Amino acid sequence: MAQTVDLNADMGESFGPWVMGRDAALLDVITSANIACGCHAGDWDVMAATMKLAHDKGVGIGAHPGFADLQGFGRRRISMPHQSLANLVAYQVGAAQALARAQGAHVRHLKLHGAMANMASEDQAMARACYEAALKVQPEIIIMVLAGTAQERAVRDLGCAWAGEIFADRAYNDDATLVDRAKPGAVIHDAALAGPRIVRMVKAGAIIAESGKRIETNIDTICLHGDTPEAVEIARSVRACLEAEGIVLKQFNGRH
Repeated sequence: MAQTVDLNADMGESFGPWVMGRDAALLDVITSANIACGCHAGDWDVMAATMKLAHDKGVGIGAHPGFADLQGFGRRRISMPHQSLANLVAYQVGAAQALARAQGAHVRHLKLHGAMANMASEDQAMARACYEAALKVQPEIIIMVLAGTAQERAVRDLGCAWAGEIFADRAYNDDATLVDRAKPGAVIHDAALAGPRIVRMVKAGAIIAESGKRIETNIDTICLHGDTPEAVEIARSVRACLEAEGIVLKQFNGRH
């Protein structure tokens, strides 16, 4: 049986007349879309339009909640009590559900954004607070986690449906967390490097860190960022390289 993997991208991050990313082009490449919920980026019009386009193209829709930090694009770390954090996540999942339903679509999965995701990859209690909040709103939602991190430990502990994610354009530390964006080489901009690199990881069933360390993990989905100039080229390279190796692109079903 052929190996399968999902391709996802963060999108819906434009705001009013300010355009961020090439969402329409990416939706021709990916199988799942993580759509910003209006706190770190996006607005109700952008959310609705992006969800409709994703639904029309048969791409799975995910809620992509982040910190309420438009100026910092959700990439600034914010310390919050867990109950307030839970309310923030629930608020955004509810908004995503409502706008998806208005387009005749539905929300399949959840993926935390930016600093919220990075903090939750280091802090299992924080990850659990976020995920429990989403599950209270939508018990069947599939939680997309940074594979091999505290996020994965949280979903395993909760016993909910989940999918393990790796990044096509980010470098890794030895503990499976992402190299800080402020460091050189943290973001991969060369499409010719990104595709073959991801094929090696998928075939190995492991994250390959910058040091060369292999971290065995479940790879269900690959993130292709939408907010870099070369995003579409990297996405096409990754898809082409996977297909050339006989790996089938398909939406994840969720593990338990």
